[in-house]
Amino acid sequence: MLDIKFIRENLDIVKAAAVKKKIKVDLDRLVALDDSRRALMTSIESKKAEQNRVSDEIAKASEASVREPLIASMQSVKAAVQAEEEQLKPVLEEWKALMLQVPNIPDMTVPDGESDADNVEVRAWGEQTKFPFVAKDHIELMLAHKMVDFERGAKVHGFRGYYMLGDGAKLMWAIWNYANDFFGARDFVQMLPPTIVRKQNLYGTGHLPNDADDVFRTQDDDYLIGTSEVSGMGFYSDEVLDKSELPVKFLAFSPCYRREAGSHSKDVKGLIRVHEFYKVEQIVLCEASHEESVKWHEEITKNTEDFMQSLGIPYRVVLNCGADIGQGQVKKYDIEAWVPKEEKYRETHSASYFHDFQTRRFNIRYKDTDGTVRYAHSLNNTAVAAPRILVSLVENLQQADGSIKIPDVLIPYFGKSKIG
Repeated sequence: MLDIKFIRENLDIVKAAAVKKKIKVDLDRLVALDDSRRALMTSIESKKAEQNRVSDEIAKASEASVREPLIASMQSVKAAVQAEEEQLKPVLEEWKALMLQVPNIPDMTVPDGESDADNVEVRAWGEQTKFPFVAKDHIELMLAHKMVDFERGAKVHGFRGYYMLGDGAKLMWAIWNYANDFFGARDFVQMLPPTIVRKQNLYGTGHLPNDADDVFRTQDDDYLIGTSEVSGMGFYSDEVLDKSELPVKFLAFSPCYRREAGSHSKDVKGLIRVHEFYKVEQIVLCEASHEESVKWHEEITKNTEDFMQSLGIPYRVVLNCGADIGQGQVKKYDIEAWVPKEEKYRETHSASYFHDFQTRRFNIRYKDTDGTVRYAHSLNNTAVAAPRILVSLVENLQQADGSIKIPDVLIPYFGKSKIG
């Protein structure tokens, strides 16, 4: 969330950000509502101050002839306060709703664009895998080795359901355990966060109200997280840290749930787009400095690149265009893994920084060395998401005989060097 003072003083910049991010929000209406909000609050505060002043006079008055006129005058003031408070309620409600729609300001390096097709490749690693034999896709490979069962998954869960079985389940455990050691060695604190959260946590990260159709909700009006960023960021909500505690670096692992609303016809087969999956997430809180945010953004992106390189999976990094970054993000990289059968890169990781957009909503602050209390900056990046990572892993490492080679770094966790 942006500060309303910043919005008012930089209205043209905020309007340009909304255009760049393809977000529709009536900023002129927001400013008009803010004028009404300010005027009503000033009037209410003034009348309440008058009430307090006259109340003191009433308390001091010893004669009824003095008290009674004062009491009568205060009754009319009290009625005026109540009337203005009633006027303020709908103004505040609409004001808050519009404030939640205002986008963060993208970094000047973020390119213009209409969709993810306009994202810009920054770098690529590894050769795009080609085979001297007819390659199989991940579905055929994993079914052949009884690593997954889609039919029974659909029977039990419905559309996009799946069971991970045998070597498929073991391979996911191997990846999680390896990721835990890999990122843990880079001084991340491991976290197993709640997966059912209160609504305000999704407003905090910016997933609500914009992504409401893609979130699973319980009958108690709680929500299932689509990323452990949500509950991870909630950890320090309404708290003031000391600057010496920064940076905070969490490695959060959790099941994740997404309805995939609007994607009914996309990737209907296989493990690319499913309703429930597991994700290891890097979450960072740092001091309120653009330079610090940029530094950590590059570092957590490099962490994931190093992880992908250790698995031997070819990938590329793209800089997301304005239309393909979220409401709260200042800048975002996607890491896309090479999928041989499709002969294309598919997104497997995202790395973003937000400045204080999320921490204002969560009220996460820290006390600077001079005693000043500031909002921290936040960042997050996928360490690894499974089962999606298996798509590129098994396809790139398939062999001519139909077996699947296991990356060297996973063998100690998986217990053998190949499947099949």
